[in-house]
Amino acid sequence: MALSITSLKKGTIFQLNGVPYKVLDYGQKVMGRGGSIVNVRIKSLVDGKVLDKTFKGNEQLDSAHVTSRPAQYLYKDGAKYFFMDTETYEQFELSSDYGDEKSGYMREGDTVTAQLFDDRIINIELPKNVFLKVTYTEDAVRGDTSSSITKNATLETGLVVKVPAFIKQGDLISVDTNSGAYRERQKS
Repeated sequence: MALSITSLKKGTIFQLNGVPYKVLDYGQKVMGRGGSIVNVRIKSLVDGKVLDKTFKGNEQLDSAHVTSRPAQYLYKDGAKYFFMDTETYEQFELSSDYGDEKSGYMREGDTVTAQLFDDRIINIELPKNVFLKVTYTEDAVRGDTSSSITKNATLETGLVVKVPAFIKQGDLISVDTNSGAYRERQKS
């Protein structure tokens, strides 16, 4: 299905040169005599690269049929991450190019979303937030427990995040998978 450049709103998925992209930002400028140009910031769903593109007038683009399925993270072996489709039990792998930036948010057995394009896995999408256990952090200095003071905490996946001073080893905390920022401590 063909898309006009004005339908490239935020979140739209389309393909350019056989590669699926998702629109992150959209801006349109109307030129004299009814013509317009569209400036978009797009992210490749294959390698995660972000590009700025400009499309003119009546250019047509192809929509990309990207499907999503639940998958379970199994393990990492060398430079590959292994997953299993939870519906078909088929296993697949992604190279560390795609998984390394996400590995700090995944534990073995966690469910993620696998994105498919032309029936091949192109990306793994994480939940917006994940709960992870703090395996190491310095103790707070007595009287220095205000929430504005932060310290480093190492999580069970090896990820290191800044947390408020009151967080202790063994706490379960929520982390934003987009920014890597601490969100909250799980209530007991």
